[in-house]
Amino acid sequence: MVPPWFTVEGGVTHLVGTRCTACRTVYFPPQQGFCRNPHCEGEAMEETRLSRRGTVWSYTNACYAPPEPFVAAQPYTPVTLAAVELADEGIIVLGQVAGLTVEQLEVGMELELTHGPLADGPLVWMWGAAS
Repeated sequence: MVPPWFTVEGGVTHLVGTRCTACRTVYFPPQQGFCRNPHCEGEAMEETRLSRRGTVWSYTNACYAPPEPFVAAQPYTPVTLAAVELADEGIIVLGQVAGLTVEQLEVGMELELTHGPLADGPLVWMWGAAS
């Protein structure tokens, strides 16, 4: 089962992470069990919604189909990927970019969370141009 890493409510997309109740360290994807912060002995995590905006930390394009066991749509369509530093949490989240090419992206550019279907149908979260 794929964990619920995001939610869409009223057309607005939110990433879902976890936060240690002891030291407040944030994790994405969500974690269970003990806190991985070496300075914390906390053992409880609470679900939390993460920032919807962030800045591009790095980016690339994926011009080749991923290897098995991943099943890519045929024919394979290249995608743009961005590592985005979340505005409030300061963690970096890697995701597909919707509507922008690598030529249009710049380090430091602001992106906003959105969602859309993959080529084979499932709904996924993506980064898009900030409005």
